[in-house]
Amino acid sequence: MRSLLLAGGRSRRMGKDKALIEVDGKAMIARVVDALVKAGREPIRIAVATPEKMEEYAKVVNSNYNIEWVLDSIQHAGPVEAIIENLNDPLCLEQDTIQIATVDVPWITPEVFSSLEESISKNDEVMIPTNGDFLQPLLSLVRPKLLVDSFKNWNGAPLHEFLLQIPHSLLIVKHDLIKNVNNEFDF
Repeated sequence: MRSLLLAGGRSRRMGKDKALIEVDGKAMIARVVDALVKAGREPIRIAVATPEKMEEYAKVVNSNYNIEWVLDSIQHAGPVEAIIENLNDPLCLEQDTIQIATVDVPWITPEVFSSLEESISKNDEVMIPTNGDFLQPLLSLVRPKLLVDSFKNWNGAPLHEFLLQIPHSLLIVKHDLIKNVNNEFDF
């Protein structure tokens, strides 16, 4: 199964590139890529803002993995735009499901990705992990053809609100596993 790793953010709240921050001796982007690979989510398409970021990230990601590096057509447009752009690619549209991920969830495990796949129903366009209090839409398992069609009606609403309006299911996941890092206090 393919995956899409969003790595094109500015990391404004953090003040430095989140993807390269080390957690337990490994860059966050490398930790997420490792979890995707262990869950069988290759090839991994990593969407970045600039060619320089592609080069920096490639230095910390295992070169033996099946990685497709892509540049966002509009730098820092946002995660929804990056998702729409990449899911519209024929390689993605031909897939039944695609795992979305983001670089700022360093504690994600392969088991979370596997649980999403095991839990999605045929009627769902998206399977969204949640801890029961907040949704983590940037770790959703999606059906690209259906979601691309639904995004035609997107009105700019926050992603989590939009996804709740289309056929979906939620998967309860331990908070620590899907916690995202936005600033130094999130560690």
